[in-house]
Formats: sequence, C-alpha cells, structure tokens
Amino acid sequence: MQESIARLYNTTKQKLTEGRRVVGGTIHSADTGTFRAMADAGFDFLWIEMQHSALAYHEVSRAIWAARGSPAIPFIRVPDATEGDIQKATDVGALGIIVPMVETAEKMRAAVRFAKYPHAGRRSSGNNQGKALWGDDYRQSFNDNLLVVAMIETPEGVAAADQIASVEGVDVVFAASGDLKSFTGLPEGHPDYEALVARIRDATLGAGKKLGGPLSWRDRAGFSFFQGPAEATLIRSGAAALGLA
Repeated sequence: MQESIARLYNTTKQKLTEGRRVVGGTIHSADTGTFRAMADAGFDFLWIEMQHSALAYHEVSRAIWAARGSPAIPFIRVPDATEGDIQKATDVGALGIIVPMVETAEKMRAAVRFAKYPHAGRRSSGNNQGKALWGDDYRQSFNDNLLVVAMIETPEGVAAADQIASVEGVDVVFAASGDLKSFTGLPEGHPDYEALVARIRDATLGAGKKLGGPLSWRDRAGFSFFQGPAEATLIRSGAAALGLA
C-alpha cells in the first residue's frame, strides 16, 4: 500500500489536487538567463521542450540548476517514452514528464514504470541533482511528487482515450489542439474536430484525471492544465507593448 504523502514540493501537482488551474510557460532555450526569467515570470511550471528542439540533457540540467528556488516547477516534454529519455529527464530534476504522441495505454504504462522508483516503477538510482534541488528525502518522496502528462495528438490516440486516461500514474491527459488539426485536416470548431476533443474530455474527467490543453482553451469547461506561450512569443509581445512597430 502506498504511504501517504509526507511532503509535497511539486506545487503544480498540489494546485491541481486542490482543484486549481495551472499554466506553464514553454521554453526552447538553454540560456540560463532566459530560463531563469521564465521561471520567475509567474508561471506555475515550465514546459521544457525536448521533443521539438535541439536541447540536450546536459544543457537542461544546467538551466534547471540555475533556476533552483524559482516558483515554476520544471517539466520536460521528452522526445518519446523511452527508458533512457525518461531516466535522464528525471535525473536532471524534472518533477513533471510530458509524453507526446500517445496512442496506447501501454505507452503510458511504460512511461510511468520508467519514471517512478521501485516498487511503483523501475527507475534506477544514480547520481542526479534531484536531492540537491528538492531535499534529502528526494528518493523517498519523488514518486508522490511526480506528475505525468499523456498527450493525445492523433485520431488513434482519441480512440484509445478511455484506456490511456485509466492508466494508474497518469495525472493529466492533454488534448493537443494543433496536432489534432494537423492529423485530421479539421479546423478547430468543426463538429468532427470538437467531437474528438469532447471524447478526450469525457474520458479524462470520467477517469478522475486532470484535463490539459493550450492556454487559448482556458475558457473551455473541464480544462485545468495549460501550455502557455514560448519565450520567443513573450519577447515579441513585450516589444509590441512598447509600441516600437
């Protein structure tokens, strides 16, 4: 039987548990100044983009360390649900693992298994900066602080949404708005597109999990986990606010 949580330092997970909404800023840069600025900008978490970027784990490790003590919790969208990627993502200090292109429950069972320490999973022990970042009880407390996100991006993923959302250890199911459009050719608002989103929503909430989507969907019912803009977009917005154009 899993012991009760002794110490919850993943504030994003805590807020979701309390029924609050969370927003993450997306970052593609390993520049420590930019990373620290994003971590201190008011986001609940940082969506560190390692699927669609050239970021390497040693760069992300330095950036997370440079932003230690900042309020935004580091999450990593891994390239895929491989043991190596998830092991490295957790070892550099991430408390959130975002898994892209999920089409089967087995992919998420594997992701949870690779991310969590025994006996809940098979993450191996090794040198990592988790203890320095999160405290001496990191090994004992990590499983309770980890937040796992499954991204559904394709019609095949939508068809398996009930099974994906039911996987033990999955905390959030994310409806990937842009990729749903890309894979179906349907625009947002089209009845068939909205039916796909509704199926993800109903499966996720029906399983008692949290529902994620882009920040532009913050007014949609049921959503509580949001991906916010990237650093380049925020820089352009800040410059535009100066009236330079």
